[in-house]
Amino acid sequence: MAGPDFLSTHRRQRRYRNAARSRGVGAIRLVTPIMALGFLGTLAALQLPPGSFDDLPTRALSGIVEGAEIAETAETLVPPDRLTARFGFCHSGGGTNCVVDGDTFWFGGEKYRIADIDTPETHPARCAEEAALGRAATQRLQDWMNAGAFSLESAGRDTDRYGRKLRIVTRGGASVGAVLIDAGLARPWEGQRRPWC
Repeated sequence: MAGPDFLSTHRRQRRYRNAARSRGVGAIRLVTPIMALGFLGTLAALQLPPGSFDDLPTRALSGIVEGAEIAETAETLVPPDRLTARFGFCHSGGGTNCVVDGDTFWFGGEKYRIADIDTPETHPARCAEEAALGRAATQRLQDWMNAGAFSLESAGRDTDRYGRKLRIVTRGGASVGAVLIDAGLARPWEGQRRPWC
């Protein structure tokens, strides 16, 4: 007949083996669904025609994958705006991060002309009304530029005849030109300036 020490040791060993088995079963319970999903995903991928994954991000974003309902499609998504600076006013000559007038500014040592608008002249204005509109457009552009990150988008031509870089300035895909036009401080660019007086 076995002594108490043997029975105690035997029971401890049995409890240890049972605990180890249950931990193993728990791990298997967790791993099995993951493996099954991986296996099903591989089967699905093997049944797709070549090139099916080429546009997967576009399809996922447009709500095709798993019935996801996403309002925006890949075509309407806008890359994040990454440019930012604190803009003052340019009082004379060249500048760094400053606004010249309603459609011209300096940024990072380069002079830019907003390509999609025409604003009233300020240097010099031809009449008092143009001067007032020009000051308002300049102030509005400075406020907008300081309101957050923005992007500079190509406008077809790289520079104008004065050497200014021609760009459309946007935030979240919306042009500052449209903001100024809506405020009555700019007109859409038509290829040449028109008088404001």
